[in-house]
Amino acid sequence: MLILSNNYFNRRSGTVIAMAITSQPPRAGFPLTLELPTGSLPRASWVKISQVRTISVDRIGKRLGEVDAVELSQIVDGLTELIS
Repeated sequence: MLILSNNYFNRRSGTVIAMAITSQPPRAGFPLTLELPTGSLPRASWVKISQVRTISVDRIGKRLGEVDAVELSQIVDGLTELIS
């Protein structure tokens, strides 16, 4: 999961706002998915921008990496494109 919500929200609500990540090559490209850089995860991975979820902080595992500001901006742009 790619966690989008900030730490303050996560602590106060006991949940996180997240998008699914998959290692399966996507059938559709942007804005439905965005490929993540290979250096941050153990294998090729894609964020499924259309799969936004709220999940309990208890279900979160260890951190494997993070996206940079440019990638986060692309993800937000993809979500904006899907809902506007």
